Amino acid sequence: MIHDLISKFDDKLDTASAHCDIPCGIYDPQPALYHALSTVRQMDILLGIDTSNMNVHTAMQIARNTAEKEKQAEKVKHEIRIIWGDFIKGDKLEKYPSAHDLAHKIMIKASACKQDLHREDGEALVELVNEFAEMFWDMKGVKTKRVTAPYAPALEVVYPDL
Repeated sequence: MIHDLISKFDDKLDTASAHCDIPCGIYDPQPALYHALSTVRQMDILLGIDTSNMNVHTAMQIARNTAEKEKQAEKVKHEIRIIWGDFIKGDKLEKYPSAHDLAHKIMIKASACKQDLHREDGEALVELVNEFAEMFWDMKGVKTKRVTAPYAPALEVVYPDL
């Protein structure tokens, strides 16, 4: 029905085009990196909980931190999907043909972080997001540097070298 209505105006409307959902220049992989670090932090908290004397308080702490770990991993996937789907296309894909594979690996690793409590999966997720950030900033012509995050879990992260 809507299509029929709009099609009546086809010859009267100018064509509009856009290459992204939001104005150019505000894409940034930093939120994905923050959420990846937060995923590892939640893993560390969960792995550090003393379960030898299980009680309601401990069970609730496990439940809350598990929910937060899964939420943070899902946010990684969300942030990467936005950049992958809206920004990485056309000539960027010609220069970086591995972009799809890298984004897919991030999706799989973030899912693994949601499903279980293996810190090595979290560390691998951070590294994959670091690789994505390096690729992204290179597409923008911005040099990067790796530094240790100034907060737990104190893993190495990629920042633009401005």
